[in-house]
Amino acid sequence: MRRALAQLPEGAGDADVLDAAWQAEGLGTLLWALGRLELPPYDLAFDHDALLAATLDGATLRPAAEIDQARQTARLWLWRARTSSLQEAGGGVTLPERWQSFDQLIAATAMRAHEQGLLPRPLRGDFPAFGTVYRELSPELRSEAESIAWERHRGLNWLAARSGSASPSWGRNRSPAERPATSTRHEAGSRDGRPSRG
Repeated sequence: MRRALAQLPEGAGDADVLDAAWQAEGLGTLLWALGRLELPPYDLAFDHDALLAATLDGATLRPAAEIDQARQTARLWLWRARTSSLQEAGGGVTLPERWQSFDQLIAATAMRAHEQGLLPRPLRGDFPAFGTVYRELSPELRSEAESIAWERHRGLNWLAARSGSASPSWGRNRSPAERPATSTRHEAGSRDGRPSRG
């Protein structure tokens, strides 16, 4: 990874370099779980220099509840990215009966997650990202936000699976706004759904 990160930004056209650079988000998340780094907001990637300078000396795993909360937050940001993709694709998506539109579902999810301490305060009924609302992001910024969420979610899911706290039965057919407030279920990520990096 160190070699891949050293090749940026010139090597950004190389798929292997780009993939390794994005996997740094997962590494940063694991270093956060060990108390070695702070977790940046979901519209800001980990600083590569800080990643490479981090040591494991004196590292201790954060409490399980704190890690689970971070995992729920990552899942929400990934859900928002996927929802954006569904909206962009248009037609063919049936919302649960109680929601009139994607915007209504997103607003309810953002507010509920904020009330649970999982997200920053919503901005005009949406997740705040890059100084604006998520729905107004350019395709490039949406791709960046999705990549950050994907890699962090993957790292936290790996950690949860290693600790035995992962539950693969996360309700796939319900929005985060419809799940019980005490839910700790998650959606297992797969490489097939991996966001594009470009």
